[in-house]
Amino acid sequence: MTPGSNIPLSAARVTVDVAAPVRLDVSGLLLTADGKVRSDDDFIFYNQPQGPGVTYRSGGGTAPDAIIVDTGAVPPGIEKIVVTASPDAAGQTFQGVEPTATIRNADDNSVLATFTPPQLGTETALVIVEVYLRNGAWKARAVGQGYANGLAGIATDFGVSVEEPAAPAQPVAPPAPTVQTPVAPSAPPLDPRVATPPPPAAPPAPPAAAPGAGKINLDKGRVSLQKNQTVSLVKGGRPLLSQVKMGLGWEPAFRGKDIDLDASVIAYGPQRNHIDSCYFGKLSIVNGAIKHSGDNLTGEGGGDDEVIVVDLGRLPQDVTGLVFTVNSFSGQKFTEVAKAYCRLLDAATGEELVRFDLTGAEPQTGVLMAKLIRQFSGEWEMTAMGDFVKARTVRNMVKPGAQAL
Repeated sequence: MTPGSNIPLSAARVTVDVAAPVRLDVSGLLLTADGKVRSDDDFIFYNQPQGPGVTYRSGGGTAPDAIIVDTGAVPPGIEKIVVTASPDAAGQTFQGVEPTATIRNADDNSVLATFTPPQLGTETALVIVEVYLRNGAWKARAVGQGYANGLAGIATDFGVSVEEPAAPAQPVAPPAPTVQTPVAPSAPPLDPRVATPPPPAAPPAPPAAAPGAGKINLDKGRVSLQKNQTVSLVKGGRPLLSQVKMGLGWEPAFRGKDIDLDASVIAYGPQRNHIDSCYFGKLSIVNGAIKHSGDNLTGEGGGDDEVIVVDLGRLPQDVTGLVFTVNSFSGQKFTEVAKAYCRLLDAATGEELVRFDLTGAEPQTGVLMAKLIRQFSGEWEMTAMGDFVKARTVRNMVKPGAQAL
């Protein structure tokens, strides 16, 4: 699903779990037609796990928390249940954390839909999914609206009481050219049992989807990615492979003019900390789990010019993100390069799974091509990036790569 999209629910009882590389607190709010709770009893979370038709389920730290909605038991007058998530660690934002909400049939655990909000940053809480009633039928909508003042901001927005009156939360502006209202200051910790009426606030509208945003899988075979699009490396609900090859290729835009592009992969930890970089000067990192084929100085020859092999199954647990980059070591801009692309292959069979053709080149010397993110479930997802920066070496790509996770 992409932000704002919706699906009809084919099951009366659904589970919404939210997974991420870090521990998340997941909550649910029962809302009336005016977008407010009837009382604090309609806020369902770890300290108040039961409500009419809605239940909180803890993952115990080894599985994602979840909200279970029994649409047949939702009381009259409740038209929407919003599912929220926030990092468990105090003050932690969603920068570098890609949460994925999975909507399942609660009776057989089959997956109905998944949603990963794109382009998160300073948000400390999200309205991620909503289950709502429309013309007598229940549906689910992907939202992905962020707040900079945590669950207290969300609670205040929807009419739940907090310890002290809090200013209504303002949505965090996504990185897009539209102008957004600044975020409100941090609100106090939640105490849904204290009945201090908050000032009224209208619920926020879902943000517009970024171009190409959304997540797909490999069930239909080879995927051609657009910028900002994500592909889950699973097929039929199971991880497709553990060892992948990332091939990068290019040709000089003008005959007779050699261009030395260097492919690299940068490994990061859960806090976007730099672990190591694999490039022409360091062909093997993290105990051989990532290996580089060696340097191509001209771009001549057919097929991939440089190949990086990643054994996902051998990567240490502290490696949670990989960013694939290309630099113009010889100093030419990417406007002087033709047919630049990256592709993901099954290292065992050589089958091409994902291709990202770099289009709309900019006059820069570095580009963040793609990233792989380890999910809470253990599976890996690839997102096409295509972000240009001024950098001729991988050393200068470490900081922008971290910011892009």
